[in-house]
Amino acid sequence: MTSLDFTIIMPEILLAAYAMLALLAGAYFGKDAIARPLLWVTVLVFLGLAFYIELGVAPEGAAFHGMFVSDMFSRFCKVLILLSAAAVMAMSADYMERRGMLRFEFPILIALSATGMMVMVSAGDLLSLYMGLELQSLALYVIAAMRRESSRSSEAGLKYFVLGSLSSGMLLYGASLVYGFAGTTSFAGIITVVQAGTLPVGLLFGLVFVIVGLAFKVSAVPFHMWTPDVYEGSPTPVTAFFASAPKIAAMALLARVLVDAFGQVPGDWGQILAVLSLMSMFLGSIAGIRQTNIKRLMAYSSIAHMGFALMGLAAGTAIGVQAMLVYMAIYAVMNIGVFAWILSLERDGEPVTDLASLNQFAKVEPVKAFAVMILMFSLAGVPPMLGFFAKLGVLNAAVNAGMGWLAVAGVIASVIGAFYYLRIVYYMYFGSETEPLTSRMGPVSFVMLAGAAVIVVLGAVTTFGVDRAAGRAAESLMLSEGVAVEQAAAPATQHGG
Repeated sequence: MTSLDFTIIMPEILLAAYAMLALLAGAYFGKDAIARPLLWVTVLVFLGLAFYIELGVAPEGAAFHGMFVSDMFSRFCKVLILLSAAAVMAMSADYMERRGMLRFEFPILIALSATGMMVMVSAGDLLSLYMGLELQSLALYVIAAMRRESSRSSEAGLKYFVLGSLSSGMLLYGASLVYGFAGTTSFAGIITVVQAGTLPVGLLFGLVFVIVGLAFKVSAVPFHMWTPDVYEGSPTPVTAFFASAPKIAAMALLARVLVDAFGQVPGDWGQILAVLSLMSMFLGSIAGIRQTNIKRLMAYSSIAHMGFALMGLAAGTAIGVQAMLVYMAIYAVMNIGVFAWILSLERDGEPVTDLASLNQFAKVEPVKAFAVMILMFSLAGVPPMLGFFAKLGVLNAAVNAGMGWLAVAGVIASVIGAFYYLRIVYYMYFGSETEPLTSRMGPVSFVMLAGAAVIVVLGAVTTFGVDRAAGRAAESLMLSEGVAVEQAAAPATQHGG
C-alpha cells in the first residue's frame, strides 16, 4: 500500500469523505434546515468529480495489488454515473420539496450509492467487486422505502431488499466456486487459468452464478421480477435514479468481470448473455403492452433496453463493448428526459401516473408534448432519432460476431415494443377529452426534458464525441485482458528458456 494507491482511488475517497461530512452537518445544523442546500451541494460535488475524472487528474493504473483498476473504461463509466445521478437529483428537488419528501438523508444515500458504483466499475478483484456492489445496494434499499408513510414504498423497499439479498447470495456462491477452482479472487489471476481457451467445469458453474447475481442488478430476464413493483412503489425521483446510474454501473461491472477475468472464453459466457438478451428484449416488449401505469411501463421498457445492451456485450468484441457503452449513455439521456416529464404530471396537486390521464395533454402543454414525442420515438428506435443509432450499433456488433439470429430477434422485439411508446404519443395527441392535467415543471426539469429531446435529434448528426470516448474505453478494457495474459505468459517463457 503506497501513496500512489490512494492517489488512484482519490475520487472515491473524496466522495465518501463528503458523504460522511454531510452526515455530520445534518446532525449539527438540523435536518430540515440543511436538506435543500445539501441536495444542491451534492449535485455540484458530482459535477465537480465528473470534471476531475474527465480531466484525468487521478492517474491510471492498478491500486491495492490489483484490487482496484483505473483506466479509460472506468473513467468513462464514472463520468456517466456521476452526470446521471446529478441530473436526477437536480430535477427531483422541486418535486420532493412540494410533497414534503425532501430529507437530508436522500443526497447522502445517493452519494454513498454513487461511491459504490464507482468502486464497482473499477473492480479488479471479486472482493472489491462485492464491496462496491453491496455499498451501492444497501443505499438503494433504503431510498426505495424512503416514504415510510406509504405502504407501497415500504413494500418496494422490502421486495428489493429480499430479492437483492438472494442475488447477492448467488453472486457470493459463484465467487466461492471461482476462487476454489482458480485459487485466486483477482481477475488477472483468474484469466491465467483460462488463457488456454478452455474453462474447467467448476469455473463454468462459478461464472454462471456470478452472471446470475449481476443479471439481477440489470433487470435481465428471468431475474427481473423486482423491477415493475419497485419502479411503481418507489417515489418517482427514486425510480428515475434506479433507471439510470445503477443500470450503467451494473452493466459496466458485468463487462469488467467477463472481459478481465473470462475474456479468453467469450464463447462460453457469450451464449449465456445472448439468451438473457433474447428473453429480456421480448418480455420487456410484450409485457409492457398491457401496462396502464407509466412507471410500470418504464420498468418493462428498462428490461427491454437492457436486453439490447446485453446484445452488444454478448458479442465479446471491442466493437460490442463500445456499442454497449454508447447504448447506455443514450439510454440514460432518454430516461432522464422522460422522468423529468413524469415528475411534472399532477392533478389537483397529486401526482398522476395513469396512462389514460394523458389524453389531450398536447392541447394543454404543446411544447412539452412535442419533446416527449421525440423521446418516445427515440426509445422506440425510430430513425433518425439517436435511439435508432444506439440499437443499430448493438445489432451490427451482434451480426459481426456471428449472432445474426439475435440481431433479427432484436429487430422483431423493437417493432413490438414500439407499440406502447407510440400509444403514449396517441394519448397525448388523439386521446378522448378528460379532465386536463397540470404540468408543474421547474426550470431545471424543463431544461432536462428539452435538452434530452434536442440531444436525441442532433444525435443523427453528431454524437458529441461520446462514440469516440466509448471506443477508447472499450479498447482500454480489451487491452487490460491482453496485458494480464502477457504477464501470465512471461514467467512460463523465462522458465522454458
